[in-house]
Amino acid sequence: MPDSARDPLPPTPATTPEPVRRADYRVPEFLVDAVALTFELDEGATVVRSRLAVRRNPASPERNAPLKLDGEALELRRLSLDEAPLGANRYRVADGKLVIADVPDAFVLDLETRIAPKDNTELSGLYVSNGGFFTQCEAEGFRRITFFPDRPDVMARYSTTIIADKARCPVLLSNGNPVARGDFDDGRHWAKWDDPHPKPCYLFALVAGDLIAVRDRFTTRSGRNVDLAIWVRRGDEDKCAHAMRCLKAAMRWDEDVFSLEYDLDVFNIAAVSDFNMGAMENKGLNVFNTKYVLAKPETATDADYQGIETVISHEYFHNWTGNRVTCRDWFQLALKEGLTVFRDQEFSSDQGSRAVKRIADVRRLRAAQFPEDAGPLAHPVRPDSYIKIDNFYTATVYQKGAEVMRMIRTLLGAANFRKGMDLYFARHDNHAATIEDFAQAMQDASGVDLSQFSRWYWQAGTPQIAVDDEYDPALRRYTLAVRQSTPATPSQPDKLPFLIPLAIGLLAEDGTELATRLEGEREAMNGTRVLVLGEAEQRFVFEGVPSRPTPSLPRGFSSPVKLAGMPRERLRFLAAHDTDPFVRWDAAQQYATAVLLDLVSARRGGEALSLDAGLIEALAATLAGAAADPAFAAEALTLPGESWLADQMQEVDVEGIHQVREFARAETGRRLGGALDAAYARFSESGEYRIDGASVGRRALKNACLAYLIAPGDDAPIALAKAQFDAGRNMTDVLAALAVLASVDRPARQSALDSFYDAWRGDNLVLDKWFAIQATSSLPDTIERVQELARHRDFDLGNPNRMRALVASFAMGNPARFHDASGQGYRFLADTIIAVDATNGQVAARLVPALGTWRRYDPARQALMTAELERILGTPGLSRNSFEMASKSLARAGWYYCPKMLEVTL
Repeated sequence: MPDSARDPLPPTPATTPEPVRRADYRVPEFLVDAVALTFELDEGATVVRSRLAVRRNPASPERNAPLKLDGEALELRRLSLDEAPLGANRYRVADGKLVIADVPDAFVLDLETRIAPKDNTELSGLYVSNGGFFTQCEAEGFRRITFFPDRPDVMARYSTTIIADKARCPVLLSNGNPVARGDFDDGRHWAKWDDPHPKPCYLFALVAGDLIAVRDRFTTRSGRNVDLAIWVRRGDEDKCAHAMRCLKAAMRWDEDVFSLEYDLDVFNIAAVSDFNMGAMENKGLNVFNTKYVLAKPETATDADYQGIETVISHEYFHNWTGNRVTCRDWFQLALKEGLTVFRDQEFSSDQGSRAVKRIADVRRLRAAQFPEDAGPLAHPVRPDSYIKIDNFYTATVYQKGAEVMRMIRTLLGAANFRKGMDLYFARHDNHAATIEDFAQAMQDASGVDLSQFSRWYWQAGTPQIAVDDEYDPALRRYTLAVRQSTPATPSQPDKLPFLIPLAIGLLAEDGTELATRLEGEREAMNGTRVLVLGEAEQRFVFEGVPSRPTPSLPRGFSSPVKLAGMPRERLRFLAAHDTDPFVRWDAAQQYATAVLLDLVSARRGGEALSLDAGLIEALAATLAGAAADPAFAAEALTLPGESWLADQMQEVDVEGIHQVREFARAETGRRLGGALDAAYARFSESGEYRIDGASVGRRALKNACLAYLIAPGDDAPIALAKAQFDAGRNMTDVLAALAVLASVDRPARQSALDSFYDAWRGDNLVLDKWFAIQATSSLPDTIERVQELARHRDFDLGNPNRMRALVASFAMGNPARFHDASGQGYRFLADTIIAVDATNGQVAARLVPALGTWRRYDPARQALMTAELERILGTPGLSRNSFEMASKSLARAGWYYCPKMLEVTL
């Protein structure tokens, strides 16, 4: 038991939020077949009239249950049942519910509610942004529009009529197809939309305002014409061409790869600058954060272009994996998100370099999801309980969920996976499904038993794989012993073995592929094969192996695991010779990680730092062969990040990691200066900016070289960076130069920052980059600069994009300065969380995990971080979002939260 004097339990609010538990799921007592909505839009007093065709669910055992509808921040003005007004004695409104007793088995319910969109700072439901009206209903925003059974397994057909002032809101959009429109005599106009497909209310959308459309058309393979439109603020029309190209490419890809056609006459995208998320897949009317729509070379980087491709395709692919087949309840969130992330990853892989895309996705997984699995917020891909479902839009659900889908395809093979997808849609189209439904379709289509594989959905944690091998030259037999183990996570101290597909190849001494034959097989197999690890330890015996091989695994990162204990000489061999690009990159990263961690230990012991010659040789070899694949070379040149290095340590040495990595960068710049200069010149472009894979790769490599050149702090490279910045050829090069200049204490730094601000102060998305670059500067006074920027006239705490650009970039992207021993970074973050929580709990809660890593640090930092978490929890009126994240983050070592979140057991 912890010592109560030194290790008190976290404070709790007077009323403990009750969690929602997956085990408590019951089918809905009532179904809604049709919804007719009418909106009279007004910033301060929007009137919403809804007519619901309701009937008792024959599948529910509760035959006499009252009707319960969800509602938040609503003024109920009228209520009638089958045209008869209901008096106050017939219903009650309490605890977020409208309850009506004694209702018939089928009836029509009419409601009129009033809401104030301009006061909706939560940006959930209907709200106002830059004079326009927008909605965000996932996960539980529709209940802020009208009373409704706000759960995804209640699917209805919607018709929506929107009435607004025509001068102010000439554009009126909703789900489905436009069916009618007209004008009133008082300067208002109206439009009616009809969605023929049943959908849950979280997919409802409305957009109204003074917007302009960039239009195009797509012809499906069956010959139907679909009108496409991207709606943006006037002046942004020239930034939509890339988004439109991505949309059309995604539509064609889904037809070619999965035979899935779009199913409405129109497809609309609307861009808004105030948005909690990246985008939303509402049926026929996707609402997007402007960050993932607007791009042109002068304002957007290569990463921005790639982000737009990812998000545009992701939301479009949801039309089938999320909309036509939705999730039964929010515990099934990974069913739609993991599957759709997998699909958008495959789409992007087909548009460019599959190897580079895979490396980028694994980098993202390791940076965000692996730490989540190792911390107090660890949860299974399908969690068992939550207080606010908004808190489970996590890397585990999205990125690990996608890896789970990828493993299913690896186990079944591409052809059987496609058969399983076809069967899944045939069985569940226009229905709300579960993860079990998906797995059953895959199993039935392939004949492969996935019962053990299901542990990936209910066990948290990242499996660790250890490999031992031996070779018998007399018998020409090679034996590979593979062990798996998974560390304890909150509420899951003991783990069962996962079913893990390990893609593997065997390499000869000269790096050539060996044909492999497992014991019992008749013929050898060339290239990569998949071993299936289902036990805590298994031995795989290969026969007819002519010489001792080097194992290459996991090829293509075939499973989301950590590979431990690989000898350095083997890593160097794989980095130089492996035919699998992922393993070649990963081996180099593991080798560099080991070298850098050795330097951290040497520094701690007071030894002089000296960079490993093997690492320099590997980087030099990468530069020498960079012309073959510049994009891959850019990835291979990048040293492991500080956060990744921290994840490998039992107790994080903040200063040591930062100083050692900076030392390694500077030494590389010194020793390879000539080669870096030559590569920088060779891969610099003089022609028109292009976004194709080859051009992106060349820019990435050139800018990786620039970062190394400037690391020693010499005058000439700083001047080179300033010249690149001043040339202003494209935003990718400008921002790369500004990023390296922002971390040098030279006059060029402030000159560049001031020049950038003066040039782009009128463009919010570009100005976000200015805030983010300063937040991630490695200079010692960064925390003071960040605090100063938080008071800047262009900083808006209420705009999620701007807040994330400064605060999240600092807390999650600058570990050396955020974890400053003074605790200023922790205090600044907690102050921000408390301030943001007062108006937008969903956004505030997403900042909390940066403080939840306290167990990994020294006792002084632990005390500082936990003090800030306790201060957050002690804030009066704290949202349920932030309460859940802070209380779980504060759970002390050796203690685990039970499903009620605040009850603890040893």
